Amino acid sequence: MIFIAVMLGFIAENIRENITTREHVRELTAQLVRDLKADTLQLNAIFRGETQIIKANDTLINLSQEPMSRENIEHLVRLVIASHNLWLFHPSSGAVAAIKNELHLKQFSSSAIIGYISEYEKHTALVHTVQDIALQYQRSFIDPFLLRHLDPANLKAAFNHLPLPNPEMRNLSQEDITQLGTDMVLIRINTDELLRDNRELKTDAVKLLQYVKKQYNLEED
Repeated sequence: MIFIAVMLGFIAENIRENITTREHVRELTAQLVRDLKADTLQLNAIFRGETQIIKANDTLINLSQEPMSRENIEHLVRLVIASHNLWLFHPSSGAVAAIKNELHLKQFSSSAIIGYISEYEKHTALVHTVQDIALQYQRSFIDPFLLRHLDPANLKAAFNHLPLPNPEMRNLSQEDITQLGTDMVLIRINTDELLRDNRELKTDAVKLLQYVKKQYNLEED
């Protein structure tokens, strides 16, 4: 009788432990689904913003190949400011970090979830690398151009999207405009890379989202 009681207690404890583990796994995967949905919304917003940046890049490159006139100065400044924008991606990493700490659980160790997470994190790191290059280009090319050729009032107005108090630029030559156009080619290449990496990362997010919902029966969430 004692043996049977011990065995029944052991079985009951295992059942309780399995139920608790399943609930924990469900909580983590449900949070992962919410995080991935937030990430895809963020990526879509960033893609729209970067699409506008690349349009400004293209227009500025074309404008730099034309003779500069007084009438084009304010347009040029607006395009430079638009090209100065940067949309940073900040993934919702809470659920991913928690799941990586729980990979010993059967529900995770026997699944393909870590492979999907690995791909998502790899491409997230790539996006951050390209974002760092974009920031470096801003500091190396755009900021020096603005500081050399805009006075304080014009610079402040430009970043506040206001009309320029003085529609002229300091010490500006056609060679300066040509050099800006050349610099913008590099910036445009990097912006295009950001757009491609954004779509690739969104694809990873959608694949991981679909896998988690199917693998852990979260279709109704």
